[in-house]
Amino acid sequence: MVPELHYQMIKDRVSELRNEAAAHRLAREAERGHKEREPRPERRHRSVFGRLRTS
Repeated sequence: MVPELHYQMIKDRVSELRNEAAAHRLAREAERGHKEREPRPERRHRSVFGRLRTS
């Protein structure tokens, strides 16, 4: 393969990967922000071991 073509292909792939990473990072930040705004319901269930111990 011609070195210039190979170098251009590598540059294009790196650019694609960086764009994908930026989009993924943005989606994760949005998800994290959404979770922080929602009030968390309290957990009222017992674990399996707690149920076995009390029965």
